[in-house]
Amino acid sequence: MKITNKMNLPKPFVSAVESDYEYKDKQYSVTALLSDSLRETMLKRRYFKEVEQDVADMIWMIIGNGIHKILEESTESENELKEEYLKIPMGDDYFLSGRADLFNDKEEKVTDYKTCSAWKVIYGDYEDWQKQTLIYGWMFRQIGFKVTKGEIIAIMKDWSSSKAKLEPDYPQYPVKRIMFNFSERDFKYIEEYLKKKFKEIKELEKVKDEELPMCSLKDRFNSGDKYAVKKIGNKRAHRVFDNMLDAKKLLSELGSGYEIEERPGEDKKCLEYCSVCKYCSYWKKRYGGVVDKIN
Repeated sequence: MKITNKMNLPKPFVSAVESDYEYKDKQYSVTALLSDSLRETMLKRRYFKEVEQDVADMIWMIIGNGIHKILEESTESENELKEEYLKIPMGDDYFLSGRADLFNDKEEKVTDYKTCSAWKVIYGDYEDWQKQTLIYGWMFRQIGFKVTKGEIIAIMKDWSSSKAKLEPDYPQYPVKRIMFNFSERDFKYIEEYLKKKFKEIKELEKVKDEELPMCSLKDRFNSGDKYAVKKIGNKRAHRVFDNMLDAKKLLSELGSGYEIEERPGEDKKCLEYCSVCKYCSYWKKRYGGVVDKIN
């Protein structure tokens, strides 16, 4: 990856995000499998050396890495393994790799540290965290440890002390512990999930860029299609709906002189966050003339 510095930030900012990391053949990390769609995962590997990303767009990553670095250098208890690197065979010479922040053998618990928005905690949006700690737990089980729990230490970067005082439902501290209990059924599910992922990856490694499976609406952070009822010839909508049925109902009530304009939802990730969008056939077709934030 090529690092740019459009704001001419001091050298330590650049050094903090520089890496000599190289993708390893037939090896995929836990974070890559969970954070990216398979299309994005494959494109990142294929165009890693050409991709450009600016330091200014990586500030929150620097802060998150800084927190991890401080905790990594701290002292763990005798029952804990800190930053343990795991590499688990997935068949046909493929490997799953990952590094859990902490594992407590006595408590049978995997812990991971996360920096996040307070809104993630408010909404209880923990599905991705539960899956990540479950995968780490499955990996530790493969090397002989017993795992029954997962834990996230969520550090909220935009936490507000004034909101905590005034709003009882707001997180009362800038950090929260979130616990997950794992059953044998959970581990069976995640093993099948991983086997399926690696089977798909093996097939996709042979596929051309434009034939890679499309990212889902959720993957693209799509805002959802809208249906605007407006006077014919006007730009401004009389009313905007989330579905066509409601729009047609209003159109029938208003009578002649009105029409429905379909407004496709915007893909926020494609426009602002995807580092490989310029290599994606979908982005080229829909947003090719747009100068996106990252690239």
